[in-house]
Amino acid sequence: MTPLYARRRRTALAAATAVVAGALLTTGLATGTATAGSAPAGKPVLGAAPVLLSAAARTSLIQEQQATAAETAGAIGLGAKEKLIVKDVVRDVDGTVHTRYERTYDGLPVLGGDLVVHEPAGGTRTVTKAVKAAVAVPSVTPKVTAGKARTQALAAADAAGSERAEAGSTPRTVVWAAEGTPVLAYETVVGGLQEDGTPNELHVITDATTGEKLHEWQAVHTGTGKGLYSGTVTLGTYKSGSTYQLYDTSRGGHKTYNLARGTSGTGTLFTDADDTWGTGTASSSSSDQTAAVDAAYGAQITWDFYKNTFGRSGIRNDGKAAYSRVHYGSNYVNAFWQDSCFCMTYGDGSGNTHPLTSLDVAGHEMSHGVTSVTAGLRYSGESGGLNEATSDIFGTGAEFYAANSSDAGDYLIGEKININGNGTPLRYMDKPSKDGASKDYWSSSLGSVDVHYSSGPANHFFYLLAEGSGAKTVNGVSYNSPTYDGSTVTGIGRAKALQIWYKALTTYFTSTTNYKAARTGTLNAASALYGSSSTEYKAVAAAWKAINVS
Repeated sequence: MTPLYARRRRTALAAATAVVAGALLTTGLATGTATAGSAPAGKPVLGAAPVLLSAAARTSLIQEQQATAAETAGAIGLGAKEKLIVKDVVRDVDGTVHTRYERTYDGLPVLGGDLVVHEPAGGTRTVTKAVKAAVAVPSVTPKVTAGKARTQALAAADAAGSERAEAGSTPRTVVWAAEGTPVLAYETVVGGLQEDGTPNELHVITDATTGEKLHEWQAVHTGTGKGLYSGTVTLGTYKSGSTYQLYDTSRGGHKTYNLARGTSGTGTLFTDADDTWGTGTASSSSSDQTAAVDAAYGAQITWDFYKNTFGRSGIRNDGKAAYSRVHYGSNYVNAFWQDSCFCMTYGDGSGNTHPLTSLDVAGHEMSHGVTSVTAGLRYSGESGGLNEATSDIFGTGAEFYAANSSDAGDYLIGEKININGNGTPLRYMDKPSKDGASKDYWSSSLGSVDVHYSSGPANHFFYLLAEGSGAKTVNGVSYNSPTYDGSTVTGIGRAKALQIWYKALTTYFTSTTNYKAARTGTLNAASALYGSSSTEYKAVAAAWKAINVS
């Protein structure tokens, strides 16, 4: 059972994953064909960096890959009952195509069956699989009833402290391949609310032959206007008649809604008569615009960060925005991302006067959406820690990208929201153990640690890769990062470190990636971007060794 202190801390930053939940290159917009894409003038061109495709070009490329999916399945050695469904496609500047597939077996979804096929222009095809085991089960006819699986899932939700637990849908039959030998199973999603008022989307996997519970994970996790944290900022708004709306048409149509203390639905779109939003001071009023300013600003910065750093157009990379909801519940100390609504939601914190709308929280939560539509890192064990770290890494990247003097970039997570009540950050990337619970280094027991704390070694890796070990000051904040083996690590800069992690996430990580596989994925990314004998490649290896992954 998770101690109360750990449980309270883990509610701070979270997001939906799976099915629920310094830039070096900005590539140009495609001209409408799947092969189009170029780097803008004055920007260095990395052959393995992704091309920013138009929505039409991306759709066309996905359709091309799906049309040849059967041929690809045969070419990579899948069985006659296995089929591939394209989830995402990335094209690099040098023409290499990385296609991410979900897999089915005899018509059933295979959880843990995802894979990425890498096809260099004129080169040899390679494959990155979530699991190496052959996918096959003796029968696709369950021996236990769906009702038994549903009862078991509800019991698991009750044990986790859920309120008003209810089966969100009829259990679906799947092949569970994420751990050990693939088996026929049921996946049940339990709705209602978690104990702190967060929406509940608990996934429970039940063996369809024996009735044994195999696995469970929670898919919704807890972790010009004047904003409370961001100061005076310029916002994307839209004038409808004589009224302005908090509707950013230049970034995929992002809208910011007011839930007014509610916990369901979309809420009411924020409007204003003079296009001057918020006061810069939090109010307990459920109609306060200040929290909405920070939420809208966080969304637009996160959009711009991904587009101008990685050539990514929105969370799904399809040019369409998510939406944001503020004033969720009452005294709700949380913020969360949900794939099911494709939306970002913020509570107002203690006393309804400490909204969790800081920039790094926004970037963190929406990055969970990016992870979900790319690698889909399963939110448990080591892959769950890597999922959390990915959001910390890109949330930090967005904060530095913003270059906002009211919230300068740093390697501290949640330092503005005062979640601990004593002015300390939620997490520290240079030495994660400073929060009292996170781990600095990998160990064989890391997979049994809460994912918000098992993220520590990956956060530490990223900091070391970007800034290096030892004492230093960045933007006025002092850091002193140690290493497991006492080695000295020389950083390659945040810009290159971000490029390497993003490429690894989008082209080499899968749903089951653990720390060892993350090392391989980031080395592959560094090799593709900078070469296998490069300083950057050697720095990646050194940073992993410094956190005891080698």
